[in-house]
Amino acid sequence: MGMRYLISFLFGVIGCCVMSAAGSVSVVKPGIETLRDNGFELLKGKRVGLITNPTGVDNDLKSTIDILHEAPGVNLVALFAPEHGVRGDIPAGQKVAVAKDAVTGVKVHSLYGATRRPTAEMLKDVDVLVYDIQDNGCRSYTFISTMGLAMEQCARLGKEFVVLDRPNPLGGNKVEGPVTDADCRSFVGQYPVPYLYGLTPGELAKMLVGEKMITSDKPLKLTVVPMAGWKRDMLFSDTGMPWVLPSPHIPSSETAIYYPATGIAGELDYLSIGVGYTLPFRTFAAPWINGRKLAGRMNGLKIPGVLFRPVNYRPYYGFSKGVDVGGVEVYVTDFDKAPLTLIQFYVMQELAAMYPAHKMSVGAAQKRFDMFDKVVGTRKLRPLFMKRHRVEDILALWNRDRDTFKARKKKYEIY
Repeated sequence: MGMRYLISFLFGVIGCCVMSAAGSVSVVKPGIETLRDNGFELLKGKRVGLITNPTGVDNDLKSTIDILHEAPGVNLVALFAPEHGVRGDIPAGQKVAVAKDAVTGVKVHSLYGATRRPTAEMLKDVDVLVYDIQDNGCRSYTFISTMGLAMEQCARLGKEFVVLDRPNPLGGNKVEGPVTDADCRSFVGQYPVPYLYGLTPGELAKMLVGEKMITSDKPLKLTVVPMAGWKRDMLFSDTGMPWVLPSPHIPSSETAIYYPATGIAGELDYLSIGVGYTLPFRTFAAPWINGRKLAGRMNGLKIPGVLFRPVNYRPYYGFSKGVDVGGVEVYVTDFDKAPLTLIQFYVMQELAAMYPAHKMSVGAAQKRFDMFDKVVGTRKLRPLFMKRHRVEDILALWNRDRDTFKARKKKYEIY
């Protein structure tokens, strides 16, 4: 912790820090603050649409909606709501209705209802569409799909697109998982990028354009408003920025680290991954698991940067609601060394050996195979894994695109 305090002090000395209203030091300024520091020149004289949610805030927790609504010379004419709504008042999975924002009176168009891309009618009075959402760095998190689909539509209609950049909470270096195959493209895997892609929203937007991942016969006028102070080796906890939960089960930036370690297995709905309890995305548990034995086997694998401890709990809702479950809690002790996305496959490997009657290839989990494949990004991995339930059998496939993608993404890196 001492080094972190020293870094914050040095940033303050050279003038790169800002002090929030709460008195905490923020090392990093998000794109909305860069835009404001530049007098909103990019948006002046234009009719502005904004895609955002509660995570679109400055370091004093003021909403980008309110900032743009109040900004001199900026004409905010429309809001566009992804999953959970622009103010975060829509439950997970529930469609977002067309409405008016209660604070500003600006019309809110839904991008999580009848359509997931803005229509020509929605954009008819918009000159420039702005995107400002804090992502979690995983391909399956739907906000980057919302961004890409909106970019496609703006290209087709000749509208400008602006990304107010924010940190990737997993840093800018970790790349894991295969690039999405064409037959697995969906809202949880809209574009051919790895499961962990190591780019900020702005960098990813540049790549979607540069690699022609968005489909349009017309070029897109894209502008990325960069952050100030962000470095590729920063986790969100290093930024000094306030964390606003981007969805109900990501209450902290630390949770974002565990989402890719458990979320894919969670799609099979045969294990509790802590959603429905106080440890979302932190556990692997079920009524039939002996947590002490599983923890012993998992720690015996000596997975780099990861430890496990036995847990017992009773979920309040969701999988195994009201039923006592046993299992393990995951502890990432070294983020750089930990193979985050493979952790869940090692757990499924050990569970298949301990409890053959409950392995992922049997029972209720089969009903979830299609979604599992889409989240994984390929239909080839699941049957390969289920032959022996051994991680070693899928390593080549899981890592097939890692080095190539790392090389490709470098030309789009801003920081």
